[in-house]
Amino acid sequence: MAAASITRRPVLVAVLLGVVGAVVATVLGFLTFGAQATVAPHEVPLAVASPPGPLSQAAERVAQQGGDAVDWRVTDPERARELLADKEVYGVLELGGGPRRVELTVLTSGAVNPQGTQAAQQVLTGAAQGLGAALSEQGLTVAPPHLEIVSPASIAGRTAPLAASALLWIGGLVAAIGFAVLILRAGMRPGPLARATLLLTASVVLTAVVAGFFRLWDSSLPLTWDVLGFVFLTAVAFAAVQGALLRLFHLRAVAILAPLYLIAPAVAGQVPEMLNPAYRALLWSWTPFRFSTEGLRSLLLGAPDAPDVRTGLLVLGSMAVVGLVVMLWPRRYQVEPPVPAQDREPVLSRPGS
Repeated sequence: MAAASITRRPVLVAVLLGVVGAVVATVLGFLTFGAQATVAPHEVPLAVASPPGPLSQAAERVAQQGGDAVDWRVTDPERARELLADKEVYGVLELGGGPRRVELTVLTSGAVNPQGTQAAQQVLTGAAQGLGAALSEQGLTVAPPHLEIVSPASIAGRTAPLAASALLWIGGLVAAIGFAVLILRAGMRPGPLARATLLLTASVVLTAVVAGFFRLWDSSLPLTWDVLGFVFLTAVAFAAVQGALLRLFHLRAVAILAPLYLIAPAVAGQVPEMLNPAYRALLWSWTPFRFSTEGLRSLLLGAPDAPDVRTGLLVLGSMAVVGLVVMLWPRRYQVEPPVPAQDREPVLSRPGS
């Protein structure tokens, strides 16, 4: 009977672990690949710009196209470029030219999320071709659409912001977990100085690593103090949050921190208008990767005044402050009062002592 019970226990454990693995795979599938598999445009912000005059009617005609997939803004060329610089729109269709000749310019920016730029360019090019055909039927001469890119980005420039965020997260996580494991094995109680030393060392070294990769991938990427400072702030914010959670939950915090490495980049690499509304609300709205990625992209590609830089500084700074408070707050260890002599247990003497 006992032998049968012992035999069934490993079988039961095997079944339970198999179910647990399937549940974990299901959750990660929904949160990672599901976000990418359900990508579809919904109210992608675009602008159509024209000078005052006859072309304004053509601009209004463009704005009536696209349905729910596009959110058009009709404005003048100067304002449209300001919206693009502030990343409030992902692209602009600019109408210009003389009385009988129309020039169409598709305007995009390298500082905008590459996924948003790609969607914008496709929509704007199709709208320009359709408008050109309609204007040609009215006897106007229409030049082929011209593509203009503000702050053009190389392949490395498009990849570097998200890659830097992921590297800073995983580097800080490995350092924090390694520190926690070694401390637990040694049975020590690290103080604020040890934790602060770990955070500062990891942040400085990781900033240097990211800067080295930027220089290796594309030497034209600017390594200014603004860029390096933003990278360092991101490293501090990530390491502080990781250290705080590990202090509160010990190694159980890995169950929260490790999946974020898989979930956040898959979501942060998209623009919110391309995500399913559920993923946009439950994941994209709070993931720290999007603040670090978009802010760093603006700094790298010549848009330091973009609103996402200020937002990134505010969010990452708040993360760093809260994480540091939890991570470095001195813990009071309870000291047990001495036991009175009359209450102590007698010590039995050994024979021959």
